[in-house]
Amino acid sequence: MMFTITFGLSMDYEVFLLSRIQEKWRRYGDASTAVADGLAATGQVITAAAAIMVCVFGSFVVGDPVRILDVFGLGLAVAILVDATLVRLVLVPSVMQLLGRANWWFPTRSYGQPRGSAAPPARPRRPAGTGSHGFSRW
Repeated sequence: MMFTITFGLSMDYEVFLLSRIQEKWRRYGDASTAVADGLAATGQVITAAAAIMVCVFGSFVVGDPVRILDVFGLGLAVAILVDATLVRLVLVPSVMQLLGRANWWFPTRSYGQPRGSAAPPARPRRPAGTGSHGFSRW
């Protein structure tokens, strides 16, 4: 159960970090700049959110007569602390920096057309004599 909660919370940090890095990648087209700017934009927010969660889970440790929440709270607090600092703010940006353009590689579709290269579908035309709602006028 502890793994499930930690996994869910860490995915929130990861999606937030990678969405900012992808925004910068699309804007600049340079992996180094994208990783640096994305990390700069999200580092404080991820650190603050992790600190709040560590404090919340750490409060489970204080004064639990049953001792079940002690272990649960300590485990979650340590897991969030390690995940937010080592994994999300050190390991992921480092690996993305090393991989460069390979971060955004995606295999082609089975019929040989790269993903997203197809022209957008044409809008169907309304028949003559119809209004904006698509119904014919009387």
